[in-house]
Amino acid sequence: MRKISILGSGSYFPAEPIDNDELMKLANITFDKDKLENVIGIKKRHIAKLRNLDETTADFAEKASLNAIKSANIKPDEIDLIIVATDTPEFISPATSIVLQGRIQGYQSSTMVFDVGASCASFVTAFDTAARMMKCNPNIKNALVVGVYNMTRYVRDSDAFGWSIFADGAAAFILGNLKDNKSIDSKDDENNIFKISDYIDSQFISDGTQWNFIGVYAGGTRKIINKEILESNSYGLELIQRLPPDRNIKLWPPLVQFLCDKTNVKIEQIDHFIFTQINKSVIIEVMKILDQPIEKAIMVMDKYGYTGSACVPAAFDYAVKEGRIKRGDMVLFCASGAGLAVGANIFIY
Repeated sequence: MRKISILGSGSYFPAEPIDNDELMKLANITFDKDKLENVIGIKKRHIAKLRNLDETTADFAEKASLNAIKSANIKPDEIDLIIVATDTPEFISPATSIVLQGRIQGYQSSTMVFDVGASCASFVTAFDTAARMMKCNPNIKNALVVGVYNMTRYVRDSDAFGWSIFADGAAAFILGNLKDNKSIDSKDDENNIFKISDYIDSQFISDGTQWNFIGVYAGGTRKIINKEILESNSYGLELIQRLPPDRNIKLWPPLVQFLCDKTNVKIEQIDHFIFTQINKSVIIEVMKILDQPIEKAIMVMDKYGYTGSACVPAAFDYAVKEGRIKRGDMVLFCASGAGLAVGANIFIY
């Protein structure tokens, strides 16, 4: 079975960043700035709507994808599979992946396209799906997997929680076989990185009994948008029940340990951990439980806010560009999404 690796990555965040002081002015809201910055870890974010920028999900996905394609040194027509991971699609139908294919390839092709919607666990799910499909199907030479988030379009004007936490952005991977990729440099070739770089395995958890905690419930077939829905203010992002503050602290460590045991990887062999970028203090606590140095955890919520399905690949892309993640490093992703969906991937970059 062939090895599947990340050939290139790319990110996109719309407009100039907005710090917390400016956010309060632009959105006409107030919140606990000290807690947001020092506990949650969010200091800046990008929000197209508040910058009066006419860009939405497909625009973010397109720009991140083009950056990933450039990073991988391939052409758009060399892509055989496109998966868009999001719960904030451009349209209910057609799928955002279809729109994206039209934009980056620009013609009818044999490329397979579909969206994955598993809330904020969408990207880790799509990453696993693409890697497994490619391992079993040699006809899929290169795949584009995009995590993209535009939840701010669903945040209502008075929602201080929504505006302070959620942000816009996208990040993309090009997957393929390093050995066949012409962008591999001589140093990597000399070290035979392509012999070890590979997608290893995954593990998932779901609990659909928690569907009614937080989400965007209006717009589907159960709750169509009509005059009554608008007048009752029951649309957009809705927080129906308070999320348990320790939920990820309880979920992530056993999931990580189970995946390591399953793959015969010792937890200390993991070079980098990338968790859902929603709460710095939670990640610090999880790393303590795992008995791993906090330096192994990549955190970017201070720069980008919480970008849902995009946050894990965006943190990876940032760390690669900063030189923190290097070829041959073992990386573990772990992401949680409302509903409940949780997933983890382990791979060698």
